[in-house]
Amino acid sequence: MEKIDRGLFVPEVNPAYVDTPMPIGFNATISAPHMHGTCLELLEEHLKPEMHALDVGSGTGYLTACFAMMVGPQGRAVGVEHIPELVASSIDNLKKSTAAPLLKEGSLSVHVADGRQGWPELAPYDAIHVGAAAPQIPQPLIEQLKPGGRMVIPVGNIFQDLQVVDKKADGSISVRSETSVRYVPLTSRASQLHDY
Repeated sequence: MEKIDRGLFVPEVNPAYVDTPMPIGFNATISAPHMHGTCLELLEEHLKPEMHALDVGSGTGYLTACFAMMVGPQGRAVGVEHIPELVASSIDNLKKSTAAPLLKEGSLSVHVADGRQGWPELAPYDAIHVGAAAPQIPQPLIEQLKPGGRMVIPVGNIFQDLQVVDKKADGSISVRSETSVRYVPLTSRASQLHDY
């Protein structure tokens, strides 16, 4: 988090360093810095150089940039976001950040896609972060998690838990609840934009 300036990824009207989620448009938010820190700590052992990471609901691109810096040029950091305008602005943000060389050379990428389906083209992933709450863990994300990998995902509707999903070498998974959280829902683009 020290290497990526959060100020580049938060709309100008919002104070970038306040520890609270902030609206980024399109009924989406950027998580509070403490939540980004929590997720990075939970995924740290799965974000080593040369590893592969997926950021679902990548929004402004901040956490995707952090992943890219951790996995380095021999690794792969992929963001998926279903709002094309957020993907375009995240790419602009990334170009201004210290992660810009990784974007240029291709080890960092952001794609318009339904995050509930992940990004199978570059699977499997050592680390998967989901930045919106799912009613249950999407099966495609479990399938795209590498054996030995970890996913961090908020799960629930009104009451949500940040769950840590570990995939064992035999493909079985274990799930534990880390803490109670409050995230926007992981949903379709149409549902997200319904009242926007």
